[in-house]
Amino acid sequence: MNENLFTSFTTPVILGLPLVTLIVLFPSLLFPTSNRLVSNRFVTLQQWMLQLVSKQMMSIHNSKGQTWTLMLMSLILFIGSTNLLGLLPHSFTPTTQLSMNLGMAIPLWAGAVITGFRNKTKASLAHFLPQGTPTPLIPMLVIIETISLFIQPMALAVRLTANITAGHLLIHLIGGATLALMSISTTTALITFTILTLLTILEFAVAMIQAYVFTLLVSLYLHDNT
Repeated sequence: MNENLFTSFTTPVILGLPLVTLIVLFPSLLFPTSNRLVSNRFVTLQQWMLQLVSKQMMSIHNSKGQTWTLMLMSLILFIGSTNLLGLLPHSFTPTTQLSMNLGMAIPLWAGAVITGFRNKTKASLAHFLPQGTPTPLIPMLVIIETISLFIQPMALAVRLTANITAGHLLIHLIGGATLALMSISTTTALITFTILTLLTILEFAVAMIQAYVFTLLVSLYLHDNT
């Protein structure tokens, strides 16, 4: 355990070439398209979960918002599978990189905002100035609402990055403590290992929850603009 604490967050490189592209494309192999009339249990489970999530997430949208269904379902599958694969030993999690999360958040947020200004220009502009605002507060409120609008993609990306990074760091630290305690106190090491096991189970849940939260917030931004 002499490696740097942040080694697992370093972009993997082989022969001087970054492997991020291959790692990002790898989760798509986990969701094959079935050519059979009767699908196997794995594909059936995937389809059932997708239908459940899409029904819950897209029921609030009108016909224009529902055109984003395929994109949002692809997004939640990508983030969820990437987060889960990152929990494997000696693996790399792309969602711990703020640059990648910003690369997902900014285009989706910008698309939702531009859609709002195209379809509901007056309603979108009305968000910058709540009704009944006193005249002296109008300039300040416009500035505050503008800042809150532009901070939305940053909040999306930072939330995902912070949650995934924090979980990986905790697993790394508690795992190192467990190995160090094995030669000192077996009882304490077993207790620490139990905590590590529970934390790992929690991280599996966090990986799925963060994918759902990220996609849900994008869906809510879209709902406000359609």
